Amino acid sequence: MKLHSTETQQYQTVTSYDDNGVEINAARFDHSLLVLPETPPVAWPVPAFDQLTAAHFEQIDATQPDVVILGTGKRQRFVHPKLTTALTSRRIGVECMDNQAACRTYNILMAEGRKVALALIIEH
Repeated sequence: MKLHSTETQQYQTVTSYDDNGVEINAARFDHSLLVLPETPPVAWPVPAFDQLTAAHFEQIDATQPDVVILGTGKRQRFVHPKLTTALTSRRIGVECMDNQAACRTYNILMAEGRKVALALIIEH
């Protein structure tokens, strides 16, 4: 799905997505990644939802977000709470949703000026 541009283009914005990847400011990514509004996307070494570890969430915690939108792939799945302890112990919310919903939600929160982290799992 192509998304329309807004005045948030100076930020990292999801401009398109499909089942195999995502575009951030029209740059294509076909691997799992972390996206924050004011920094370039970075690879996130998560090959599959079932391989998530606490260390993956510690990497997100290092970015100091207010909220994390976790894109769990083509379908919504929920992560075990023990994996997100690094975040939830600091009162950082973690919302799980499928990748398409995660991309849309990230764009909305980012446009509102929230310090949101989008963590997308792109499985092949």
